[in-house]
Amino acid sequence: MANKVIFDETTMEKTLTRLSHEIIERNPDSVCLSLIGIKRRGVPLARTIKENIEKFSDINVELGELDITFYRDDLSMKYSTPHLNDSSIDFDINGKTVILVDDVLYTGRTARAAMDAVMSIGRPQVIQLAVMVDRGHRELPIAANYVGKNIPTSKDEFISVRVFDVDGINEIAISDKALIQNNN
Repeated sequence: MANKVIFDETTMEKTLTRLSHEIIERNPDSVCLSLIGIKRRGVPLARTIKENIEKFSDINVELGELDITFYRDDLSMKYSTPHLNDSSIDFDINGKTVILVDDVLYTGRTARAAMDAVMSIGRPQVIQLAVMVDRGHRELPIAANYVGKNIPTSKDEFISVRVFDVDGINEIAISDKALIQNNN
């Protein structure tokens, strides 16, 4: 299989709008929500959701960025020298609703690491998870509260969520892992 685009820019915008409305609907009594984008692609997705929530409701939205590198349980298997990005959460998360935002939910290890990182900062009242794509193959008992699209995949496939801020384009594509590895 070559690189097959599943979502174009328009579909991504519509999906982010729907996710924003779902967040508003499931948090009707909130005057403030805390969105934390998981670096890298979760950050621009969180920023768009923040803008949408503030456009469609009276909810104030705090926005943070989270680097989960040192919270990964597979750090030594993935990186000989990990590349660190700074986290930026300049608000108090204690007692608040925190929504973690990521591009793809796969094994659940990134979400678990993000929850560990958040809990090292403070004690939110609730942590929710929003993802653009849930591709299955969970290794941990983790499920997203908000899902843009469920895309069942084989372990030989790769899902790419591309966002303009990082990749210069907004789209979601699926391809063979072999194709990705051969291009690197």
